[in-house]
Amino acid sequence: MNAAVALEQVIVDYGRRRVLHGLSCTLPRGAVGLLGPNGAGKSTLLKTLLGFIAPTGGRLRVLGLDVARSPVEVRARIGYMPENDGHVPGMTAVGFVAFCGELAGLPPSDATQRAHEVLHYVGLGEARYRPVETYSTGMRQRIKLAQALVHDPDLLFLDEPTNGMDPRGRDEMLDLIRDLAHNKGVNVIVSSHLLPDVEYTCDHVVVLDRGRIAAAGSIDELKGPAGRIFEVRVKGDAAAFAARLAAAGMQCQESGDDLMRVFVPGSVDDMPDQQRICRVALDAGVQVRHLRSSLPTLEDVFARAIGES
Repeated sequence: MNAAVALEQVIVDYGRRRVLHGLSCTLPRGAVGLLGPNGAGKSTLLKTLLGFIAPTGGRLRVLGLDVARSPVEVRARIGYMPENDGHVPGMTAVGFVAFCGELAGLPPSDATQRAHEVLHYVGLGEARYRPVETYSTGMRQRIKLAQALVHDPDLLFLDEPTNGMDPRGRDEMLDLIRDLAHNKGVNVIVSSHLLPDVEYTCDHVVVLDRGRIAAAGSIDELKGPAGRIFEVRVKGDAAAFAARLAAAGMQCQESGDDLMRVFVPGSVDDMPDQQRICRVALDAGVQVRHLRSSLPTLEDVFARAIGES
């Protein structure tokens, strides 16, 4: 199969509360971002794909394997970096990662050798004999990535991989993820609420909102020609201007320094987009001080998908 993951009408309930509402989509091989607000169902979907949560209905396939019929085989081919720490106190980094390798089925000698290799790869080679509890937050994130890689998986699930990292460590973690996906041939699914992280590391994205798929596809295609983006700065009542834009079918998002990003849908008449924005500004009684075209970002895709303006 060309797909890393295939979902067919997947439903997950927690008691009487429905968390995933009939998800159907295909996640291609390569690097895929899983986006959504807190509570959208991202972590639930990953745990269901791992077989930790039994779906109420529907079917899930991972790397061509049915999760319900072959959960052990599925997990053997997946590396999972959870959002929360799961380290064993008193163990060194190399001991912990080797232990995870043995749990994944590697012989002890192979697990130890692989532990040294992946700890060097994630930048913990010099600290691999230190107890895990002495590690900083950023180092603990790296060791979680190392244990996910130790058994050489075909697919990685990374749940909030840059949580708690400083800017330098975050950049280095993103470079590792990008290298794995684009140079090492590992399929990667990155679950994150940080849109720049996903845009840097991934080629495709699935946006979840309240347990439903709000958007899915190539990032470049989702950014595509559905409309145009403009940077706008006005003098006057910006709130009234934003309300007028919404009434005219345009979406407005503040991006700091009194700058707005305005999304103009496909035109229904011959009026240029800039003239349409200026007409709205005139009606709102504000003065346009800055107006220029802007490239769409993943943030624009996300905002449109979950209905934010």
